[in-house]
Amino acid sequence: MMKLSFQALGFILFLSFIHSQAALLKYTFVVQETNYTRLCSTKSLLTVNGLFPGPTITARRGDTVIVDVINKGDHNITIHWHGVKQPRYPWSDGPEFVTQCPIQPGANFSQKVLLSDEEGTLWWHAHSDWSRATIHGLIVILPRLGTTYPFPQPDQEVPIVLGEWWKTDIQTVFENFVDGGGDPANSDALTINGQPGDLYNCSISGTTKIKVDRGKTYLVRMVNAAMNNLIFFAIANHSVTVVGSDGAYTKPLKSNYITISPGQTLDFLLEANQPSNHYYIAARLFNGQPSSRFDNTTTTAVLQYAGNYTPSSPPVFPGTLPAFNDRNASFNFTASLRSLASAEHPIDVPLTIKRTLFYTLSINAIPCPANQTCEAIRNTSRFAASINNITFDMPSTAILGAYYRGINRGVYGDDFPDVPPLKFNYTQTSGLNASLRLPEVATEVTMLKHNETVELVFQGTNLVAGIDHPMHLHGHSFYVVGSGFGNYKRKRDSLTYNLVDPPHMQTIAVPQNGWTAIRFKADNPGVWFMHCHLERHVSWGMGMVFIVRNGKSADARILPPPPDMPPC
Repeated sequence: MMKLSFQALGFILFLSFIHSQAALLKYTFVVQETNYTRLCSTKSLLTVNGLFPGPTITARRGDTVIVDVINKGDHNITIHWHGVKQPRYPWSDGPEFVTQCPIQPGANFSQKVLLSDEEGTLWWHAHSDWSRATIHGLIVILPRLGTTYPFPQPDQEVPIVLGEWWKTDIQTVFENFVDGGGDPANSDALTINGQPGDLYNCSISGTTKIKVDRGKTYLVRMVNAAMNNLIFFAIANHSVTVVGSDGAYTKPLKSNYITISPGQTLDFLLEANQPSNHYYIAARLFNGQPSSRFDNTTTTAVLQYAGNYTPSSPPVFPGTLPAFNDRNASFNFTASLRSLASAEHPIDVPLTIKRTLFYTLSINAIPCPANQTCEAIRNTSRFAASINNITFDMPSTAILGAYYRGINRGVYGDDFPDVPPLKFNYTQTSGLNASLRLPEVATEVTMLKHNETVELVFQGTNLVAGIDHPMHLHGHSFYVVGSGFGNYKRKRDSLTYNLVDPPHMQTIAVPQNGWTAIRFKADNPGVWFMHCHLERHVSWGMGMVFIVRNGKSADARILPPPPDMPPC
């Protein structure tokens, strides 16, 4: 008995020590218009603190970060802390009209960012209209004091933010896209740390240069902040070793290229072990749908070794960068990721499932309304997107506030289907009934019990066009237990699940005309958005909401809202 008491006391002291280490950090984000020059022209763009990309938040595991967001711009804004679970505190999660109404011009909102078990690289970005094209930055979550990385200590850390650049104002791009109902205008360039690189006009002088010392190892923290595309990435004559994704550690994965989805983060080690020279770092879009328009350009930075030597001119280009349409390269990289699953960083894959969901992901078409000009499908329709044939209709007030106050009537319904309303050959390439393209437009949510274990299978369809869908879940991480091409068949495909060390993620690319199975425990009470992270798809309606009910104990209930929630 005495032994148990000492053990209990020791555990309590350990928890107290860990808690005492947690810090309260404060940042100020001023949203403002700032002039930037790229591609031979200057334009005003929305920034945070005048920076593009925006400032990096640096904290340690378990810290609390207060970010005072001051909107000095001309448009409404919200900020999302992508990958931060915000335990019991969805009020600062950020998606417009899901957890909050927007911060209006001239207003401010003090957002509390509660870090819990995240460790590694995450990011923050705007979550209203298309402002995230320029409103984004990294979140670096270091190990707790007294602990270390589960890999050799790097000599230095390097941020890489992949993005897109439009010569036109992004608000104009968004408005034209919404008005026409077709595809948006392609970006004019891809960027690495805000710069297009040597292969674009008027860009050589600004090309991002990453300086390294031969013999040293660098931890690269990368995010794909692009709006509408998966990206291939490679460094000439160098392989990398992936050690983390989405704020969780992975088993070391050595590769000579990377595939990264919009919204996803990756941490990798880069050894500067090649002859001293200049080497191109290059990135291009992956597009498995060749009939669609896309930005088929390549952005570059330069890996520049220190020392006295005559560098190659131009720098060496990475021959391992996959072709833009290499579907196997995209799938194989993502399918190779594994959780570290060590004693220090354990995982907890749900083995007994209480709720099984099957969600189809579709591009749809809505007939062009009378007296309108529409740009989709030979100018006869407007594009839409759906999950289980429901196109999410964003309400005009926040779902979270309505749920918390018990006034959901007229804001949302709770009849989102667990399975698609119609079964068909989801990946059939032709001959599908045109009526299948027409979705229901609604604001429906799925209710989950507290601590309910969930298996969710995403199934891509080929209704209008099959394409990869990077699906992102707010408020939770999930285990990616399986994926493949074609139609999912439970009796066959569940036998291939990885329940030992599946990657622990918040954003996963469902392959074109394929499926992905995830598992998670609904242990975070609140209102949580789930959506495709291709911006055009979420704008078309590929999103839905999970409401995780309160648990029975006081520490399993949604915390009260802050006093300065933005009004609707």
